[in-house]
Amino acid sequence: MHQFGGRERTGTMAMDKLEAMRVFTAVVEQGSFVDASRALDLSAPAVTRSVARLESALGVPLFHRSTRHVRLTDSGQRYYTHVKGVLESVQEAEAAVTGSYAEPHGQLTVTAPALFGHKYVVPIITEYVMTHGRVSVNSLFLDRVTNLLEDNLDVAIRIGALADSGLFATHVGDTHRVVCAAPDYLAERGIPRTPADLAEHDIVHATAVEPLTAWAFGKQKVKVAPRLQCNQNSAAVRAAVMGMGVTRVMCYQVADELAAGTLQLLLEDFEPPSLPIHVVYLEGRKANAKIRSFVDLAVERLRASSLACPISLTG
Repeated sequence: MHQFGGRERTGTMAMDKLEAMRVFTAVVEQGSFVDASRALDLSAPAVTRSVARLESALGVPLFHRSTRHVRLTDSGQRYYTHVKGVLESVQEAEAAVTGSYAEPHGQLTVTAPALFGHKYVVPIITEYVMTHGRVSVNSLFLDRVTNLLEDNLDVAIRIGALADSGLFATHVGDTHRVVCAAPDYLAERGIPRTPADLAEHDIVHATAVEPLTAWAFGKQKVKVAPRLQCNQNSAAVRAAVMGMGVTRVMCYQVADELAAGTLQLLLEDFEPPSLPIHVVYLEGRKANAKIRSFVDLAVERLRASSLACPISLTG
């Protein structure tokens, strides 16, 4: 009896720790103790006590607290990564027992570069939501690299070399930077034949693609003097179509304009190496049904898409 009682107490402690993990995760994802209490239908003091007990048991602070906001400490960020995986594993185990493990459910957060997201990811998300009635999707399309852990994201589409650790990645295609301008502009100003010729042209600078005003063509770098700088790639593309000047963007961002003839590729012999496109997610997170099913669909659809540039229109 005594031995059984010991097991019972151990089981109770494990359940208490699991509940504390759920409360901690809610505070992280809701951004405050008060909002977490509302989401969990608990009192704010109960949420505060639960997190305090967890910090006491771990021996480290998990949050930086202020009067309005909470922010994870470095230890808290590491703990959140592991706790999220534990809770998802528990959820999967419970779903397997109830027979619902094959049906994705919950909210999925997906991020991608803005124009890539609009053109390629929105159709995938739409298909996914229409297929899985118990899943909702929050999309975040930005021309900057997001942190999956800190921004509480599930899946990201990344273009370029991957610097993040702790990520799983599946290669789905490649793209590259291209230089282009409107035919009417080129008819008036002439076609640049070498990168050095860009010094004689008006430049529309897409800062999200080229943060610096020194454009690299292999080992050669050319300093450009932009007449217009745009922090959104779509704005730079629009200005170039209107004849403002020469711009440099990713080829998928101007694929429609190139196909329609409203923009023309330039300096193709000097194009830099291609950049890989990956679908990425946090290590271990693909075990979650909603993430696993979305990643599988995204990989299939993106690999089937035409991500390469159209045939040269300069000839």
